Amino acid sequence: MSAPNTVPMPRSPAPAMPAAATRAPLDLAALVGAEGWSRLPAAVQRRFAAAHADTVYRGHMDLACSRLGRVFALMGAMFGGPLTGRNAQQVPTTVQVRGNGRGGVVWERRFQRDIDDGSAARDRIVRSTKEIHTDGVTLRERTDGGLSMALRVFEDDGALVFESQRYFFALGRWHLPVPALLSPGVCRVSHRDLGAGRFRFTLTMTHPRWGQTFHQTGVFADPE
Repeated sequence: MSAPNTVPMPRSPAPAMPAAATRAPLDLAALVGAEGWSRLPAAVQRRFAAAHADTVYRGHMDLACSRLGRVFALMGAMFGGPLTGRNAQQVPTTVQVRGNGRGGVVWERRFQRDIDDGSAARDRIVRSTKEIHTDGVTLRERTDGGLSMALRVFEDDGALVFESQRYFFALGRWHLPVPALLSPGVCRVSHRDLGAGRFRFTLTMTHPRWGQTFHQTGVFADPE
């Protein structure tokens, strides 16, 4: 007798490999808390919503720093610090906001040089990334060179405020604290909606002994 014909059994698909773990987008609403977030204008909530689209804002800024602030700006430049030692009014400024693909948000500010100021320097670009630390709780802002701040974010009288708690250098898995007296001071950044698609950005730094080292403020417009 001939052997019966055999029908090959279909092969089961190979099990899918688990996808690499990715960080969730930065969720400032959760950090601020439902009550505080609800007091922010809808336009502020939209500008800082989790996973929002890449955006470019344009406006003008007034820049001021003390003599000590200028020293900190020069020293910070070696570590990618987001400070400028300029003292100038109505500086054309562009702010680009984009995700970094790892859950963080990159803020890149470009201060345009005045062609009439006699300087041959290029536009000043300062860049930092806001992200959740690996502890899953702490909000930090990190420059390209590793200089970082632990931040508190909250609502204050209808404005969204970021305030530094401490400074440190992030070198791989190592975090080296920076003493308060060797820092430019407590950094406070506020975002206040002005209506009609405009908002005011204000940054101040206040040294615990020498007072205010930086003050930057300007009005920006939402993209059309």
